[in-house]
Amino acid sequence: MKARVKWLEGVTMVGESPSGHALVMDGPPDFGGRNLGPRPMELLLLGMGGCTEFDVLTILRKARQEVTGCEVELEAERAPEDPKVFTRIHAHFILTGRQLSEKHVERAIALSAEKYCSASIMLGATAQITHDYEIREG
Repeated sequence: MKARVKWLEGVTMVGESPSGHALVMDGPPDFGGRNLGPRPMELLLLGMGGCTEFDVLTILRKARQEVTGCEVELEAERAPEDPKVFTRIHAHFILTGRQLSEKHVERAIALSAEKYCSASIMLGATAQITHDYEIREG
């Protein structure tokens, strides 16, 4: 896998993904940025959210669960000193569907956390990662 990050000005950068997508990263004005995009650490957190949500949806679909909506809300804390790694991350899943099985939802989240989500497993080296969920009918 190859990616590229190109500096534009100040602390504004454009990242190009291996799949051909580009995105702007930037910092706040007090660090020379113009606040034009997310911070790199924010992208790590979003990446973990996307990775685990992808897994949970895939597992639930294979279990023939009728999912009509899925969100994961992430809350993280970072170390106060450099390197300011994530020390705690909580993922709250909000799943909407028709007669979703609590057993299947719990299993999907556990499998993602323990086996499939590369991002969660990597970030788990420095952060305590917890999960919970709610199921909504619809």
